[in-house]
Amino acid sequence: MVMPEEFHELARAVNNWGRWGPADERGTLNLLTPEAVRAGAALARHGRLFPLALPLSANGPQTGMVPGRLNPLRTMLSVNEPLTGDPADVSFSDDIVVMGLQAATHWDALAHATYAGRLYNGFPASTVTAAGAARCGADKIGAVAGRGVLLDVARVRGVDRLPGGHAITADDLDAAADLAGTTVAPGDILLVRTGHIQLLHAGDRTGYTYPSPGMSLGTVRWLRARDVAAVAIDTLTFEVFPCERPDLLLPVHLLHLVEMGLLQGQNFDLEALAADCGADGEYTFLLTATPEPFTGALGAPVAPTAVK
Repeated sequence: MVMPEEFHELARAVNNWGRWGPADERGTLNLLTPEAVRAGAALARHGRLFPLALPLSANGPQTGMVPGRLNPLRTMLSVNEPLTGDPADVSFSDDIVVMGLQAATHWDALAHATYAGRLYNGFPASTVTAAGAARCGADKIGAVAGRGVLLDVARVRGVDRLPGGHAITADDLDAAADLAGTTVAPGDILLVRTGHIQLLHAGDRTGYTYPSPGMSLGTVRWLRARDVAAVAIDTLTFEVFPCERPDLLLPVHLLHLVEMGLLQGQNFDLEALAADCGADGEYTFLLTATPEPFTGALGAPVAPTAVK
């Protein structure tokens, strides 16, 4: 696919290659400075915990749209097996899981997307092989914790759930930040709520998959200007799907992961958190969201927790 000139212009405007050195593989996570982490920690005032991960089960969000991206399949390896062979002795049970690393709530590694033969920071696409990602894999993400900000776009739009195909704009994000009563600051971790995950909770996996609301090309400069460390959403595709332009396939992925080195998360369950934020008016919190460090992986499951 030949990218239009407007895409290349936007890519040049938001590019972060070399900003943190030629060997950098963490991108905007470099903005999670000690000061940014302390700002997040200071928001854990009430002791209320909100887990944001989907359950890991065979009933997860994957429908086969991405071939091979399996929902978690858990199988028992042993059931009350005695260590000595004597059932009266101490016994243990074990199990095993097979799953797509991006099947449920997850962060995309920066190596997840490439185009024009390059991934983030100019590393060649050939560094991703059948053995995995030698550069910018999920194991390079490291610890993720800081000030979380809920941008409840559905609420500011006056709906419980954005319709499928709604393209979130910069104006939507501005309005959600105004609702939150905060200014998005460098190093923040943004959680963008559409309410779309309600379809998954209701058992409509097909409707959750397609069509989907999500981030538009018009939000890319907004995020770059505010130097956010990471952004996650409560949808499967992250960006609006079907895509805004027929000549651009998943362009927000390319701009975030390849050009900006911006950590991107999908399938975050924000419903309980949003209800609490709406009730008390506090839309900022400590967010912990360190992924499982699978070596060379192109994404990794995460069990994020918002602490208020």
